[in-house]
Amino acid sequence: MSRTCEICGRGTKSGHSRSHSNIATKRKFKVNIQAKKIDGQKKKICTKCIRTMNKVQ
Repeated sequence: MSRTCEICGRGTKSGHSRSHSNIATKRKFKVNIQAKKIDGQKKKICTKCIRTMNKVQ
């Protein structure tokens, strides 16, 4: 399974890592995915969604 949030759909983004001489190499920005039980079901959701859910409740 890919590294995406089951609630908002956020996934891995790509970008560049810049060295001191400004050379660009490809890198990935991964989403912080956590396993959490919601309504008795285990889901993989991002920490941004967990914070929002705590705020709404």
